[in-house]
Amino acid sequence: MRKKNKTNFSEVIKSHKLPILPLDTRWHEIFPDDEKTPEIRILERKVNDLMMKQGRLVNEIKDLKKLKSKVMNDIVENMNIDSSKAGQAKAKKQDRNKKYILEINDKIARETEELELIPYEIREANEALLAESMEICYNRIRKQRELIKEANQWIEKTRAELTERILMKQDMESVNDKIYSYLHDLLGHNIMEAFDSNIWDD
Repeated sequence: MRKKNKTNFSEVIKSHKLPILPLDTRWHEIFPDDEKTPEIRILERKVNDLMMKQGRLVNEIKDLKKLKSKVMNDIVENMNIDSSKAGQAKAKKQDRNKKYILEINDKIARETEELELIPYEIREANEALLAESMEICYNRIRKQRELIKEANQWIEKTRAELTERILMKQDMESVNDKIYSYLHDLLGHNIMEAFDSNIWDD
């Protein structure tokens, strides 16, 4: 019999739209915590870490935009600059704020770029988790098919033995009925009743 080529799960699932496995309740039913292999735990943690990173970046960018808006308002409020000491202080503050805006813009740009890559990283990590999950699932199915086959063989054997014993029981009951009927006809009811009360315990 020709051996089947091993399926490359990672290649097969690349074009398929997948749920995020650590968020899928049915995946957790198949892989409860006490049955997860070390590899499954590592891959699951990677997906979870990436999702947490995604959430953190979203919140950080939101906070940076709020901060930028606040600094911009401060710049607008301090645009009237004169040659007085207060005006010079305002000018220095404006320079600091403008520099701060550039730093905020730079950080927003870097984190936005990082955030845009996260979905691809999550998909890649999720695909790796699914590939490992499928390997384990198919190994379980193969192992359980063997156990089912053994159970079916035991059931068939037991069923045959049970059928044989039922037929044996029926034959013995039939023979007993014939013997008892013959003795009853031969000796009569009263004598058989006397024998019955002395012989049978039940």
